[in-house]
Amino acid sequence: MPPTSPTPVNRDEAPPRAAVRAPLRESVRAPLRESVRAPLRERGDACPGALRLHTADDGRLARLRLPAGLLTVRQAETLADAAERLGDGHLDLTSRGNVQLRGLGGSCGAELAGLLHEAGLLPSESHERVRNIVASPLAGLDELRSSDVQLWARELDGLLCASARAAALSGRFLFALDDGRGDVAGLGADVTLLACGDGSTVVRIGANGSGLRVTPEDAPRAALLAGETFLTVAEASGSGAWRVRELPAEYGRGLEAAVRAGLTDAGIGTEYVAEAAGPGAGSGPGPIPGPIPGPVPGLVPSPDGTTALSVHARLGRLTVAPWRLLAAVANGPLRVTPWRGVIVPGVAPAAAGATLDRLRTAGLITGPGSPWHGVGACTGRPGCAKALTDVRSDAAAAVSHGSGGLPVHWSGCARRCGHPQGRWVDVVATGEGRYDISVQGDAPDTTSNATATATATATATATGPELADAVAAARTTPLTSSTR
Repeated sequence: MPPTSPTPVNRDEAPPRAAVRAPLRESVRAPLRESVRAPLRERGDACPGALRLHTADDGRLARLRLPAGLLTVRQAETLADAAERLGDGHLDLTSRGNVQLRGLGGSCGAELAGLLHEAGLLPSESHERVRNIVASPLAGLDELRSSDVQLWARELDGLLCASARAAALSGRFLFALDDGRGDVAGLGADVTLLACGDGSTVVRIGANGSGLRVTPEDAPRAALLAGETFLTVAEASGSGAWRVRELPAEYGRGLEAAVRAGLTDAGIGTEYVAEAAGPGAGSGPGPIPGPIPGPVPGLVPSPDGTTALSVHARLGRLTVAPWRLLAAVANGPLRVTPWRGVIVPGVAPAAAGATLDRLRTAGLITGPGSPWHGVGACTGRPGCAKALTDVRSDAAAAVSHGSGGLPVHWSGCARRCGHPQGRWVDVVATGEGRYDISVQGDAPDTTSNATATATATATATATGPELADAVAAARTTPLTSSTR
């Protein structure tokens, strides 16, 4: 079981556990300097944050990182106030369990920062964009016996904010803390902590099926050191990489060994673990899981005798009124999920059904049978200058023409902002009222240990029912696959 949350860090003092940030031994550094490639990225990371606002066509945008998606009721109310007073009255839930405010005025930055500071949502201004930590949303709230990754998240967040080195991480670098069920382990994180059935923890780097076994007590420190080691390797490569998958191949291959050497230097014992049968099932980490949808909307019985409510936001966006209702019915911190949903804990079982019905009436998705379940979209027009059309309106118009099957994501351009992991139906605007529709992503090959690449493809014009029917068909189309 991970340790309890660390005491608050005094930012004026040297960060604790300085050994975590010990430089890589020269035997690890030398091979990394053997070749240098032209930079993959030639500009700095412009990923928006709560202090660095992004200018969009509908105003300025703030993205607030919420480690493990946790929000106290007071903090949730603060975000509602900010959206109402400073923004367009909406809150966007992202695919990393964060919250965005849109339509912000050009001069509201200082006022927004003050609100967030007062609510305890900005523990470190220099680190506010690197606090990208997702965690299994139902850990400790359902009947699955699992590790309390919420404690890991608190410790890792404290260590990140105490590390001057970690402030250099990209706003896109992602940590995932999986309690053994395999949900966030499939989200394409750069560093994953995966709880195993024998009580140990495996640290995975990028998409590696292998990993390094550490004790649960050392897991948050190991995750931080892995992120710091990535920075060293990325700098040695000269690539400007922001994510593990962007490293040149020779540097990516050496990253796990570099992390292991750094852990050893920091006094953290490790054991190399090859790919095994399945996440949480035994002593090994198992393969990277296929698409796992995350918490299904509905009622979730909790071990303490209460009931948690799982709801999703339509197209990942909701107004202030239902957001405030979520805060009002919660008996504990809300958990924003990477599937653009919210977990509401601590509801009395006798009142759970009626409360869920209130949330449905308020416009939230409260059951898997909803036609809105699994449907996502980018901002589109008029908020995004790069979008070719109003994809949210087209997605909403298509919702009534079928449900179920693969997730579907509507994109206003080829950037596909916010698309899901795993397999999904990719609906991309191409201009002049047309969309390309295809099935994207990988799926396990049931006949071997290989991976099958989905190749089902269709194209349709954006003419109401024809487009909607094509999307509905793609969600249930059997995939052809090529094993690799």
